[in-house]
Amino acid sequence: MSQDVITRLTSLGLSLPSAAAPAANYVPYVLSGNMLYVSGQISQRDGALVKGKLGADMALEDGVAAAANCALALLAQVNAATGGDWSKLKRVVKLTGFVNSTAEFTDQPKVINGASDLLVEVLGDQGRHARSAVSAASLPLGVAVEIEGIFELA
Repeated sequence: MSQDVITRLTSLGLSLPSAAAPAANYVPYVLSGNMLYVSGQISQRDGALVKGKLGADMALEDGVAAAANCALALLAQVNAATGGDWSKLKRVVKLTGFVNSTAEFTDQPKVINGASDLLVEVLGDQGRHARSAVSAASLPLGVAVEIEGIFELA
């Protein structure tokens, strides 16, 4: 796979953001054996937070885009953890997605599809994963989406 990931991102008009530094007393990822656990990545675009509450002041399509940006941030952490050697990535194992949404909003899975679809588009079958998509009354800094991921490395 190696540079295929970067080539694929470029062909989609995308690029990896810088891997975000932790904002508190935690690390951005933990490598345990061949499993890589990536801390929750909040929705950002071009360095600015993507804020909003689905079902109130944010459209579904905007939530989907926010989730896709979280997936890019997850890939940025994988890139950092592997030193840019994409041949070390075996597969995406699981995502847990949190959607800042009203009690009446029930399309959390559609929002998190933004991340799932991007990972499969970029990684092919290696991007297919187990997943949870849940509602949250609020998320840090008022962001729309936060997603954490588990990856298997070779």
